Amino acid sequence: MARQLASFAGALLILVAYAGHQMNWMNPRGAAYNTLNALGSAILGYIAFRPFQVGFVVLEFTWVLISVYALFRPRTEG
Repeated sequence: MARQLASFAGALLILVAYAGHQMNWMNPRGAAYNTLNALGSAILGYIAFRPFQVGFVVLEFTWVLISVYALFRPRTEG
């Protein structure tokens, strides 16, 4: 049951970020959006280790890496 709740929480974080972006409530380059994506994906990636699901692990940890990169990438003033 705990794994199911964690999985639900991870998916919910990603979906909140997605909905926030689609509804123009969140900037997809902003910290909140990328933090929600990174945390949600990290949770789902961890859950995918048992039983090991290679496609799911690759997807989620790639999502984490991209989100963390987006959080810390250099900002250019335009």
